[in-house]
Amino acid sequence: MAHFAKLDDNNIVLAVHVVNNDVITVKGVESEQIGIDFLTELHGHSNWKQTSYNGSIRKNYAGIGFYFDESKDAFIPPQPYPSWTLNETTCYWEPPVARPIDDKKYAWFEPNEQWIEVTGPTN
Repeated sequence: MAHFAKLDDNNIVLAVHVVNNDVITVKGVESEQIGIDFLTELHGHSNWKQTSYNGSIRKNYAGIGFYFDESKDAFIPPQPYPSWTLNETTCYWEPPVARPIDDKKYAWFEPNEQWIEVTGPTN
């Protein structure tokens, strides 16, 4: 199955649609444009980009609210906290302080820009 992100006029992902590989494959080769044409005809919306679960194209699998950066040819998730910066290679956001590596549970505490240990229920 092929996956396509439906983008708004600002390249924000509105939805992700699945298209059968048979629809986009010609002579054994997948064609993104055929998928875009198929979805445009089906939905009347023309701003689509193919995405991939394994990140083999466009860095990250698209999700609702992600931004498609044309210059990076990448889907970028929303920035989780103001202090986090974008890793230009992976196109994921990174905290200013690395998360501790141990068996404990942590949550990011933005006011102090630090990880805090979480104890008890996390729901």
